[in-house]
Amino acid sequence: MVRANEFDWRSACPISSGLDLLGDKWSLIIIRDLITHGTRTYSEFLDSPEQISTNILAERLRLLASMNLIERVNPNGAARNNAFQLTPSGAALRPTLEALGKWSHKYLKPFHPAIVKLD
Repeated sequence: MVRANEFDWRSACPISSGLDLLGDKWSLIIIRDLITHGTRTYSEFLDSPEQISTNILAERLRLLASMNLIERVNPNGAARNNAFQLTPSGAALRPTLEALGKWSHKYLKPFHPAIVKLD
């Protein structure tokens, strides 16, 4: 398990650092689900159409929590069925995700005709 103080940053470049944390294929999907739904339980994340595996989901949730992007709704409650929510730093990613969605719809539509437009 990777913790915030043990994270292996590639360089001091802010773009590279952002990608070190969020550039995998699952972290922004977790953030997206929390932006869209407000809170999500572990089981609800597993029901996402992207079909994240249980071990990857558990690791990403730990990493995003250690980096203070997400938190448990009830920090003292049992992990089972405890929902996650965005922290202010996680919620601050909303404009980035919206911009990525708009860019994807505009420029990837010819390659992925089924792509939907975000409102």
